[in-house]
Amino acid sequence: MALTTEKTSEVAAEFGRKSGDTGSPEVQIALLTNRIQQMTQHMQVHKQDFSSRRGLLRMVSRRRRLLDYVKSKNPQMYLDLLQRLGIRK
Repeated sequence: MALTTEKTSEVAAEFGRKSGDTGSPEVQIALLTNRIQQMTQHMQVHKQDFSSRRGLLRMVSRRRRLLDYVKSKNPQMYLDLLQRLGIRK
C-alpha cells in the first residue's frame, strides 16, 4: 500500500519548498494524507483488519503532530495546507 515513486515525487513537487524536497513538514503532511486516504478505502472493504486500523490511527496521529508543528511555526501556512489538502478542522 506504499505510495509509488512517481506519486511521491508529484506530491513533493506540488508541496515542496524546492525540487526534490521530501523532508519538509508540508510534504510529509501531504504524503501522509495520501496514505491515509488509501488506507481508509482499504478499511472500508476490510472492516476486520485490525493491524491496518492501528497503522491508520498512527498515521493520523503523526499527521496531527506535524500539523500542530506547522501551526506553531506559521499559522497562515497551516490554514493554506488545510485548504489545499481538504482536511477539515
